[in-house]
Amino acid sequence: MDQMPRLEDFPNRAYDKLRYGDTDRQGHVNNAVFATFMETGRVEMILAANEEPLLEDGYSFVVAKLDINYLAEILWPGTVDIGTRIVKVGRSSVTMQQAVFQNGVCCATAETVVVHFSQATRKSHEFSEAQRARLLPTEMASV
Repeated sequence: MDQMPRLEDFPNRAYDKLRYGDTDRQGHVNNAVFATFMETGRVEMILAANEEPLLEDGYSFVVAKLDINYLAEILWPGTVDIGTRIVKVGRSSVTMQQAVFQNGVCCATAETVVVHFSQATRKSHEFSEAQRARLLPTEMASV
C-alpha cells in the first residue's frame, strides 16, 4: 500500500470492541492484539455470515504470512474498524491487504496470505472452481 488507505477502499469490513485487557503498560493496545484484529477481518470475509461460506467440509485456511505495519497507537476504550480486500488468488492461496482504523485514522496495515488446507492430508489443496469463482471477482490488483 503506497498511500494511506481509507476504510472505504476495502469491500469487506468488520469491527472489534476493545477490551481493557488488550492494553499494555504504556496504556495503548498491545501490538500482539493487532494480529487478532486482522484475524477478525479475514475470518469474517472467509466465512461471510450473510453468504454461503467459502470453505467446504474438510478444509480450512491457515495463515502462511502476516506482515503488519504499525502506524499509530490504538487507545482503549472504543472500537476498531477492519478493512480486508483480496489482491491475489493463487492455486491454493489468497493474498489480502488489510487495515485497522480507530476513529477514522489508519493505525496499521497488513499483508496476509492464507493457504487452503486439507484437514485429511494436512497439506495445501487447490481451490475448486466454485471457490475460485467466488474469490476472483473480488480480486483487485497485484501486491
